[in-house]
Amino acid sequence: MNVRAALEQSPVREAPPELPGVAVLYPPEATAIPASASLQTQESIPAGTFRFYWFGLAAVAAWALLGAVTLILPDRPAGFNESWAYTREFGVLALVFSAFWATLTVLASFRQGPRFVRQIDGLFRYSVPWIIVSALIFALWEYLTAKQGVPDWAQLNPPFFAPPSALIDAYLSDYARLADSAYNSVKLLLEGILWGVAVGFITGVSIGWSKRANYWVHPILRLVGPLPPTALLPLAFFFFPSSHAASVFLIALATGFPVAILSWSGVASVNKAYYDVARTMGASEWFLIFRVAVPAALPQVFVGLFMGFGASFVVLIVAEMMGVKSGLGWYLTWAQGYAAYVNMYAALIIMTIIFSGLISLLFAMRDRVLIWQKGIVKW
Repeated sequence: MNVRAALEQSPVREAPPELPGVAVLYPPEATAIPASASLQTQESIPAGTFRFYWFGLAAVAAWALLGAVTLILPDRPAGFNESWAYTREFGVLALVFSAFWATLTVLASFRQGPRFVRQIDGLFRYSVPWIIVSALIFALWEYLTAKQGVPDWAQLNPPFFAPPSALIDAYLSDYARLADSAYNSVKLLLEGILWGVAVGFITGVSIGWSKRANYWVHPILRLVGPLPPTALLPLAFFFFPSSHAASVFLIALATGFPVAILSWSGVASVNKAYYDVARTMGASEWFLIFRVAVPAALPQVFVGLFMGFGASFVVLIVAEMMGVKSGLGWYLTWAQGYAAYVNMYAALIIMTIIFSGLISLLFAMRDRVLIWQKGIVKW
């Protein structure tokens, strides 16, 4: 009897579960799996690729409600106007958004699909609560201002508070002046920020590295730095040749002070052992500054940039209200003077988008430069 025949006739025993490494010999007949059993196993596995996302219907219903309130209820007369402009367009737009959310709800119900579809579904699921709340806020706003009106003590009556549909009229009728004001504001803001960051960074690194610079510059920073830049408006407009130059100086001053302080603190707090190791390898003075001190101080430099950006926004609006011919701050003053409160709200929304976008861009730059600290500081 050969070995194969002996193995086939020998009884087959399973190894106990506590011995997973023991090899078990099965006869050839036991290893074969019938084709019918394989097909039956595949058919018994549930697909599970579609499960309706019921919570998405709440977003659909909320925006449909906004469209119904806007289109069905009549407008309440306000002043010389029997109805508000672009009311119908705003209602149709709300219904379009409702249809769009319905489409995303169906897509979010599929568990499998292309990667970009799954990313959109994830973003939609995360944003659904805000989508619902925003629709309800708009509906309440539209109802209280354009449809029903509120008591005088509530201080929500036109023209001080117009319905959201009136914002469409403001953007379409005065888009040229709004676009020009936004462009000039961004231009002035970036010019002042660049000057402030450059001067503040050089000043901070100098006083953090050089004891002589620290002796002469530090007292000036302690005296002038805490002074609000807006308090220097009269002097700036007097000494500088133009209101544009004065505004750039004030924005640079507001940005440069926190950048200088945090840059100085970052350079001064670098571990001295880093310098000693670099010197033993023959590093020069400039190498120590730009390749050791500055990279180690960058986290605190970005903190100073965040603080400087916030201060520069305040100074920008105040400076534009005082002395420039075009800008979002000037536009606010102009709209208030003509009692165009809808235009004022339109400018405030543009400010929100621009300023929030700049801060988000700064955070993206920080995550790019300080890759080892990505995600530590949230925005």
